[in-house]
Amino acid sequence: MTPPPAMSVADAIQPAPESPDSKINRDLLRPMKGATRGYFLLLGLAFTSVVAAGATWIYQIYVGLGIGGYSHPIFWGVYIVTFVFWIGIAHAGTLISAILYLFRAKWRNAINRGAEAMTIFAVLTAGQFLGIHVGRIWKAYFILPYPNQRGLWVNFRSPLEWDTFAVSTYATISLVFFYIGLIPDFAIARDRSTGLRKLIYTALAVGWQGSSRQWKAHSRSVLHLSGLATPLVLSVHSVVSWDFAMAIVPGWHATIFAPYFVDGAIFSGFAMVLTVMIPFRRIYGLEEYVTDYHFDNMARFLLLTSWIVAYSYIMEYFISWYSGVEPEQTAFWKRAFGPYWISTWIMISCNCFFPQLLWFKKLRTHLPTLFMVSTLVNVGMWFERYVIIITSLGREYDPAVWGIYTPTWAELTIFAGSFGFFSMLILLFIKAAPFIAIHEVKELAIHARAHPGTAVHGAGVGE
Repeated sequence: MTPPPAMSVADAIQPAPESPDSKINRDLLRPMKGATRGYFLLLGLAFTSVVAAGATWIYQIYVGLGIGGYSHPIFWGVYIVTFVFWIGIAHAGTLISAILYLFRAKWRNAINRGAEAMTIFAVLTAGQFLGIHVGRIWKAYFILPYPNQRGLWVNFRSPLEWDTFAVSTYATISLVFFYIGLIPDFAIARDRSTGLRKLIYTALAVGWQGSSRQWKAHSRSVLHLSGLATPLVLSVHSVVSWDFAMAIVPGWHATIFAPYFVDGAIFSGFAMVLTVMIPFRRIYGLEEYVTDYHFDNMARFLLLTSWIVAYSYIMEYFISWYSGVEPEQTAFWKRAFGPYWISTWIMISCNCFFPQLLWFKKLRTHLPTLFMVSTLVNVGMWFERYVIIITSLGREYDPAVWGIYTPTWAELTIFAGSFGFFSMLILLFIKAAPFIAIHEVKELAIHARAHPGTAVHGAGVGE
């Protein structure tokens, strides 16, 4: 009998195979390590736009709001348009994290962290525009209802006051919800860090050890916060819509505004999630965790909400015609064929026509097409707010005071700075915490191992 070949020491000492949990940790913590030249270039561009916007705002405080494009009768301009836009962006995070959690939609697990982060950063971006719009930022304390020696109280009939309560409440609940979801992942980062990072993650993990008692408390907290946050999706943007609907301005005074704005917020929010997640997955090679299945589901939501937005547009025009009220009819006619017709048709094209490409599954999972559509939706939703605000204010009841509004360089600089601020926060967060929830992906992986014949998407098991 031929003796077996001699085994070398290198062959005898084989490295232990990597466990699935270790692979998930390694893959999802990888974006936090190091930074490429391209990353610093993007971060530098975002920071530059923020600095330019900040300098412009300081100049505006010094010389007054006259550097804006305000002219009688239009005193709501790009600042309020952008405020409403960013509040809309903030809604997708709560929808994906809270509502889909309550419905036990497992496909949310790979994308909810990024959506939650965008919620926080969009709310922070939006809140600044209330102060920028009113001009005298040093008197901002007047919007807070607190006792004072002058016996003054805020005007609770003011839309500015409603926005203050709505945005602060939404930001508080979203931040608590966001942080509780991060605690287990901070503990994972703590165990794999050294030096200052380890100290920071240790403090943020608040003693998390992964015991059954802690997991039970964590699951219960997420469930209760999901139930609390879900009504906020409906209430916050409804309050923003009432800024307009409570006025008697033609084109605003309508009961459709609350559901119309809520749907538009979810529509634009999902578009922004896609706009961020598609390049993130490509750059860091996370195709195992954010799969075509996830993009397909988000594209379906985009298509659904696009149809609801299109229906709302049709109903607005129908009701204005059916009402027989001449100022209403004139306002909507001027939207489509007046001085702002380009903005209106950009809005309709980007929000109603281009999303119809998503009827085809190949295009729903073709990422360049999906990225293009989501970007166009963001453009269209900003123009939607522009059309609603500017066209109605520019053509009210008295033709003698009709006016034309043109955004100025100052408004456009601060508008661009808001995108830079949002992008800068996203880029910094990617390096500070896992952009995909590690513990939720592990939950999917456990389910995949327990049920080998079941398709589990985003578990990192090579589906």
